[in-house]
Amino acid sequence: MLERINEAVKYINNLLPEQPEFVIVLGSGLGKLEDEVENKVVINYKEIPNFPQVTVEGHKGHLVYGTILGKKVLMMAGRFHYYEGYSMEEVTFPMRVFNGLGIKKVILSNASGGVNPDFQVGDILLVKDHINMMPEHPLRGKNIDELGPRFVDMSKAYDREMLNEAVEFAKANDILVHQGVYVGLQGPTFETPSEYGLVRFIGGDCVGMSTVPEVIVARHMDMRVFCVSIITDLGGPEISFDVSHEDVLNAANNAMPNVIKVVKSVIENC
Repeated sequence: MLERINEAVKYINNLLPEQPEFVIVLGSGLGKLEDEVENKVVINYKEIPNFPQVTVEGHKGHLVYGTILGKKVLMMAGRFHYYEGYSMEEVTFPMRVFNGLGIKKVILSNASGGVNPDFQVGDILLVKDHINMMPEHPLRGKNIDELGPRFVDMSKAYDREMLNEAVEFAKANDILVHQGVYVGLQGPTFETPSEYGLVRFIGGDCVGMSTVPEVIVARHMDMRVFCVSIITDLGGPEISFDVSHEDVLNAANNAMPNVIKVVKSVIENC
């Protein structure tokens, strides 16, 4: 794995004017964040050695280097999911590469289904913790000591400073945000009403099909993680209505202006 990581790192490094401080991973429908990047350098996934390829609508399939508020960022426009048939090693390979590039600050975004009765479609949730219910763990197998320890402390999986900055910014600017727990399931089916109910019963506020493996691997390498989720649908035992990927993309698009403001505050002040 180290050889494959180093091949990708070497290729990307040769194209970057300077080392990025942040990596930003764009989830379903959150591509408009890319418009905030200045002085862009675009790197197609197909050109990067050993990099997987996207298969999901709403995920573009390239890296974007540039600046946001004067901070150097590398944006991942299109992520990989376990449900696409990739192994957990492949899903999290980009995070290994970003660490190899020297990046230590991670901003993740995603679309999720809300199970908290206080939520509405289009609400913004700042993830403070997660519950991993995916069928395979990204650190399963022989540990690579050069990347991180065998046993990883997850008591502070989501960076408190970055989370607090987002909360304070939202409060000062009258932006409604929630804090909550993200539950990671395999997908690709949206959850049944009873499954939504289970997510709520075990302590989740929302549920999605990504993010958790990336967070685990980032923390394995001692990277700082911030995550923002857009509630794109609601579910539970008493709620039964149709949901489609198009609905998810539309809800994410409507919430985007405030998401951009919150993310930019974290970039500027953390």
